[in-house]
Amino acid sequence: MNAINTTTAATPLASKGRNFVVGLDIGTTKICAVVAEVHDDDGTMTVVGIGKAPSEGLNRGVVVNIEKTINAIREAIDQAQQQSGVAIEEVIVGIAGDHIQSFQTTGIVSISNPNREITQHDVNRLLEETRKIALPADRRILHIIPQDYIIDGQDGIKEPVGMSGIRMEARVHVVTGLVTAAQNIYRCVERVGLRVRDIVLEPIASSYSVLDDEEKEIGVALIDIGGGTTDIAIFEEGIIRHTAVFGIAGRQVTDDIRKGLGILAKEAERVKREYGHTFMRSLMQDEVFMIPGVGGRKPLEFTKSMLCQIVQPRMEELLEFAFAEIRRSGYIERLSAGVVLTGGGSLLRGTEELASEIFGLPIKIGIPVGCGREGLAPEIENPQYATGIGLIRYGVRHGQYLTLNDIVPSNDEENGIAAAFQPSFAQQEEFAGVESAQNGAYYAPDAPSEASEPRINVLEKMKSFFQEL
Repeated sequence: MNAINTTTAATPLASKGRNFVVGLDIGTTKICAVVAEVHDDDGTMTVVGIGKAPSEGLNRGVVVNIEKTINAIREAIDQAQQQSGVAIEEVIVGIAGDHIQSFQTTGIVSISNPNREITQHDVNRLLEETRKIALPADRRILHIIPQDYIIDGQDGIKEPVGMSGIRMEARVHVVTGLVTAAQNIYRCVERVGLRVRDIVLEPIASSYSVLDDEEKEIGVALIDIGGGTTDIAIFEEGIIRHTAVFGIAGRQVTDDIRKGLGILAKEAERVKREYGHTFMRSLMQDEVFMIPGVGGRKPLEFTKSMLCQIVQPRMEELLEFAFAEIRRSGYIERLSAGVVLTGGGSLLRGTEELASEIFGLPIKIGIPVGCGREGLAPEIENPQYATGIGLIRYGVRHGQYLTLNDIVPSNDEENGIAAAFQPSFAQQEEFAGVESAQNGAYYAPDAPSEASEPRINVLEKMKSFFQEL
């Protein structure tokens, strides 16, 4: 394997045949790369490298400055590669932004087998049928998530393979995004010399790292408060039922502090992290803090209660937007596990108490756990790494390993940009939430009907679309 273009070459691994997964969280305020080694004996993972860089080239999850985004990705990858000793070549990337839209639709097929037994091929045909929906030219499908199957009028079926029937229907949740938004993410990653192995909706990725199976079974809402967007994913009966993204998040809180106190953006971010509080009633002790003056002026003096009066209205707005979206989904009365808050925005003091006041449901701060036997587990167990760790676990779940049998690091500056998208077939597994009774693999909407057929997937279709423009 070749190293990417970096100033410091990765150290060759002493052992061969080790499996790694790399997640790249391209956020509005930070870009984070996480490298984990997957252990063959029990399928667990150990985080061996973390890279983080400030993100200045995105706005509400969408790339607005290619060069700044490329530089930030390169910095994060350099750090992760140096720390892990792994020459990174492929990554699983998260996508978010308020351009993400989702809706429900249905599909129907007839069962053509002489014995009327439903096979995996029939399921694949049905999920492919659900893709045949009219979309604007600037949008493409990112995920198709089956909700349940209906066989000859009998609904509520989760595993149709092996059952008998004449007519099969599926209710699915479809997630779409702007073609240009995805295209710009690919372009930035490839300009760093990496290949996009998969692209995953960020709230789906975060759910892998902070939710357990019991929560997903009885009903839970995940709210990932990032820097530029807030992402929502709702689960019930182990299946993702609803997704949404909106553009109110941590950066708006920072802007409010900057304007309200009349200070620099950098100072506003520091003040938010060190002194910010979101719920006045839970502010136990008011304190005075100083902010350096600008241009030789005297330092400014503020109190935590003054700062809370700025922060709380914005956080209330954010959480009320999330509450309205959950109510709109129709699952508000079915969230027995309540709400899990994660992402960097959930670290603001008082957020848990404010959310409890607004939602009237059990609230928990979601922290990635079980990140390894050793390695960097303590450093990574933080809500701001929920998406990065989730991307790793998505890759582990779908077997997207980077097997480094013989790493030969290089500083060769002629590596260039990856010539084409080379995502794995797991991209088309679409987080179906229903496992095959035959092989334990997730159903894939674009799965080939026969093993010998080529594996055609969403990213290849996107690539063809770009070439036609």
